[in-house]
Amino acid sequence: MNIKPQVLVIDDDAVVGRSFDRVLSEKGYEVSTALSGEEALKDIESKEYDLVFTDIKMPGMDGIEVAERIKAQCPWTPVVVITGYGTEENEARASVLGVSGFVRKPLTPEIIESITLKALQEPVEEPRAANEPEAPVEVMAEAKTSALRATGKFAKNVGLFFAAPFIALAYIIALPAVGFYMFAKLAYEAYQKKNSSS
Repeated sequence: MNIKPQVLVIDDDAVVGRSFDRVLSEKGYEVSTALSGEEALKDIESKEYDLVFTDIKMPGMDGIEVAERIKAQCPWTPVVVITGYGTEENEARASVLGVSGFVRKPLTPEIIESITLKALQEPVEEPRAANEPEAPVEVMAEAKTSALRATGKFAKNVGLFFAAPFIALAYIIALPAVGFYMFAKLAYEAYQKKNSSS
């Protein structure tokens, strides 16, 4: 039996809910709508959703608070925040909650379809504590590279420490041989020069 993915759209503008319904129903999703955060939270108590879209600016409970409550109740459920009022502060708050996306209106059918696919396919992030900053990828990569570099230097120094006596021994053995070779070469060149002049 093929079960359709369940999508909940929370927006106080009924037109937005109908737009999602029209686009996603044609693609095999079952879409439910709620006109407020309170209505959506009651709905989530009795029904499990595969994906939730929530508007950010609504009367009563705003979309960030709705997302926070949904993630507290169902941390495995992807939540996408949609808004015409995107700000860096809202995006930062949404990111801390582990939302799966943050998109701005107006939304085209293509955007609705692609963000739905992306949110359902990507692993859901666990919400982070408000005081737990997200380390940028570049900083983490740099720290890892520095650690590897330090480990490599240490290994090289240890290797040189143990190799030093053998290197010194090789010089002691090779030096007389090289000296003898140089002496013999100079003597031969002098002999050749003497013979050619006479």
